[in-house]
Amino acid sequence: MISDLLIASNNPDKLSELAALLGHLPLKLHGLRDFEHLQPTLEDRDTIAGNAIKKALEAALGSGMLCLADDTGLFIDALEGAPGVYAARFAGENCSYADNRRKTLQLLNGHTNRHASFRTAVALAAPGGLIAVVEAKVEGEITLCERGSSGFGYDSIFAINGITYAEMDEASKNRCSHRAEAIKAIMPVLSKIVEESTGFSGSNG
Repeated sequence: MISDLLIASNNPDKLSELAALLGHLPLKLHGLRDFEHLQPTLEDRDTIAGNAIKKALEAALGSGMLCLADDTGLFIDALEGAPGVYAARFAGENCSYADNRRKTLQLLNGHTNRHASFRTAVALAAPGGLIAVVEAKVEGEITLCERGSSGFGYDSIFAINGITYAEMDEASKNRCSHRAEAIKAIMPVLSKIVEESTGFSGSNG
């Protein structure tokens, strides 16, 4: 019986967001910090799907558990798609969220085209191999300055219909975010696995 799901991340902000999105399932969620022997995956693929798949497979093999992994990129038109797959380390290795936002706003200074898209890939794997991978995209724009105090990452400078993620409460963000859309896309596969294992039948809302 499947009663546990490993989320292949050490990022507490991401784990919290995914826990909210997956909370309706009868699964105990774990992060990589629960498995000290597992080494972080080297995210060296050139696509978000490639990184998500690599993280899911390595964590599933190392833990012996069903594993879900995601990777997100921010693609800004005026920067020819940058930072893209390197969004988490745009300002350099070991940079902070604030460093990444600061660099983004500086590079866009004077640009009138602020269009950007957030894209998330989610991969689901078991020790025996990859089960599924999906991608989702949300269109928006980079604001002229930081707005809002919620969220993390680029949330205070990425706006949908004029409202940044950081100006939304958690429930509102989880109805429209790129990560939420990707979880929705993979939920039929994950729900089927849980249902076949436990008899649980449910939906994500």
